[in-house]
Parts: sequence; C-alpha cells; structure tokens
Amino acid sequence: MLSVAVISDPEVAEASLDPVRGRILAALIKPGSATTLAEVLGLSRQKVNYHLRTLESHGLVDLVEERRKGNMTERVMQASAAAYVISPEAMSSVPPDPDRSPDRLSAQWLVALCSRAVSEVGELVQRSQRATQQLATFGLDVEIAFASAADRASFVAELSSAIEGMVSKYHNASSPKSRSHRLVLGLHPKITKLDPPTALVPVSQTDL
Repeated sequence: MLSVAVISDPEVAEASLDPVRGRILAALIKPGSATTLAEVLGLSRQKVNYHLRTLESHGLVDLVEERRKGNMTERVMQASAAAYVISPEAMSSVPPDPDRSPDRLSAQWLVALCSRAVSEVGELVQRSQRATQQLATFGLDVEIAFASAADRASFVAELSSAIEGMVSKYHNASSPKSRSHRLVLGLHPKITKLDPPTALVPVSQTDL
C-alpha cells in the first residue's frame, strides 16, 4: 500500500469522489470484504460489492486474498493507498500555469506552484514505479512564528538571497550528466482554526 497516491485520470478522480466510495476507501486502510464493510458502513452487501467492483476497475483497491466460504468465495480487498490526492492533470483543459503571472507575493501563484508540483511529482512517481527505480526527492516542512510583518519581509529577502547564491554555486547545465531539478519553496500563514465550509471565493494577494 502506498502512503499517498496521486490521481491524474479524470474517470478515476470521478470514481473516488463518490461519498460512499470515499467511506469504503477509508475503511479499507485495513483489508476487508464486502460482508465486513457492509456491517461497518451500514450498507447492503450488494451495494458494497457494486462500489468495490468500480474501485477495483480503477485501481483504487487491490485484491489481498480469496477465501472459500461454503458455496461462495469471499474476496478480501484493501485500498491501494492510505490517502489520495487528485492532480490538476485530472482537469487538463484548465491546468494552473505558474508562468502565466509569476508573482512571489501572490497567493494564487503559490497555489499554481504547488499544483504543478503535485502534477509533476505524481507523474514521476508513476514512471519510477513502472521502471522499478527509486525516485530522488526532498521535502522540508518547518513552522516559523514572525514577530512582525517586517520580520517576515526580512526573512523572505534573506532566504531569496541565500537560495540564489546556492543555485549559482551548484547549477551546471553544461555537464553531460546534469539533470534539471525544480525547487519550490512556499511560505504562508498557518491555519489555526477551521472555519465552516463556505462558497468558493477567489484568493487575492491581500489575503496573505
């Protein structure tokens, strides 16, 4: 089981977004059958079986084993991943494009950058799995409490300068063995209180 799977196919994304199937995927963190799932979710075995077949056809659940019970065979299934992320590739006609309006202080640009990262890394994961090769990646997640907006601006300036210096030091496109990598850094306020669901609203620079 993968820790996180990235869904890029629109049909698979649609299948995963069904509320009942979402509950089934959550329950199948541990192996289970249509019978055990029906008891846990309060659904009929026939309805669970229908959704399981759909999930299996899209690669969202895997067969763990088959158990013979009297005149029937019980199929034990498990989710293919502990969590799923839908890639922007699933909406390929309207993909986010960070190059459209690059602005380091724009919340929309940060969203576009992160969306591109999900899309590209998700594709690289699939390629590495097909090639049975390890994918070299690195992630850094830290929390910083700034005393003032001025401190935050100073931090951004120093960080930008440090990164530009390191890029200048290590960038070597002329080497025959060089391979381009993409570095994305994001800084945003931490959400400390969850608000109730609201209608979708645009994200503007002033929201920072």
